Amino acid sequence: MNIIIKNAEIFDPNFIGKKDIWVVGDKIISIEDNISENFNLNFLNFKTINAEGKYLVPGFIDTHVHFLGGGGEGGFKTRTPEIKLTDITKGGVTTAIGCLGTDSVTRNLRSLLAKSKALEEEGITTYMYTGSYRIPVNTITEGIREDIILIDKIIGTGEVAIEDHRSSQPTYNEFKKVVAETSIGGMLAGKAGIVNIHMGGGKNGLGYLYKIIEEDILSPKNMLPTHINRSQTLLEQGRDYAKIGGLIDLTTSSSSNQQKTNECAASLKFLLEEGTPIENITFSSDAQGSLPKFDENGKMTGMRIGQVSSLFAAVRSAVKDLDINLETALKVITENPARIFNLENKGKIKKDNDADLVILDKESLEIESVIAKGEILFEDKQAVVKGTFQ
Repeated sequence: MNIIIKNAEIFDPNFIGKKDIWVVGDKIISIEDNISENFNLNFLNFKTINAEGKYLVPGFIDTHVHFLGGGGEGGFKTRTPEIKLTDITKGGVTTAIGCLGTDSVTRNLRSLLAKSKALEEEGITTYMYTGSYRIPVNTITEGIREDIILIDKIIGTGEVAIEDHRSSQPTYNEFKKVVAETSIGGMLAGKAGIVNIHMGGGKNGLGYLYKIIEEDILSPKNMLPTHINRSQTLLEQGRDYAKIGGLIDLTTSSSSNQQKTNECAASLKFLLEEGTPIENITFSSDAQGSLPKFDENGKMTGMRIGQVSSLFAAVRSAVKDLDINLETALKVITENPARIFNLENKGKIKKDNDADLVILDKESLEIESVIAKGEILFEDKQAVVKGTFQ
């Protein structure tokens, strides 16, 4: 499709003014003050979108999505279902990274790879992690390094669990080896080689990650601890960790009865007020994962399912409710994850980048339309492209 978006106020995610954008195929080929439509009349599938009074922002990147569902902490009936294409696109997400969680027995990496390919065929860009909560890590080939080098969609390892009663209780050396193998695989394949780390509520907190930095052998840029906003104690550790070069990820979905999007936004505000570098902060949704609540004895007392839509809801709350600058808030779901995960041509609106775009209502900041790889998937607040079996 050939699309001209006219009169949009563009955040790339930095504000660059009111401009027109021309999309041909899956790429942005021009960003100008005024693009004439006259010379495009012979193009097939040509469409003009008048975005007067709208914001145009990069498509969102969600780095933690359970494509196959998750759960099982309350028995087989609590296994959550697979995600659908529209669950993703209605949240403005155009790039997603899939993972396994607690259950790597009844769900496996081959199925995750197939689901990643299916979602890509349906319209978005996908990647995935090898492994799951468990260490030693289950892989598709003979090891982490091999998976990352040989399988295009695999760009890291995760979500590996530490400091959690559901983890395999790895030793420090076992954890460090996972980081090393992921880092080497990424280096040899030209990928980020990120370990996505599920942080539980254990007393050691980010201790393993601090120790890796202190040893000065492996880079903190190969580790992304998530669920940092699980508690104030962990959030404060995350603040200090990010100040010495570490990366931290805040989760926008939660099993809490409180409105997690507001909590996540408040956590971002806290971090910024404490001088945490915005470049080292990302948001992810934990979508389609089970979000169980446990009592003090470890018994599950309730469960919710993570939602992709919580990702931008948290960013919107940061802007609308807490007066965080839109440029700053957008970075945690666009530019930052694109840079951290070496996702070239993603996360920024610029010439020759992928045409992953979201149109927002200027006043409400509600998502109106979503374009992924140059195709309109969500328009006027309605899904116009659905998954194969939707």
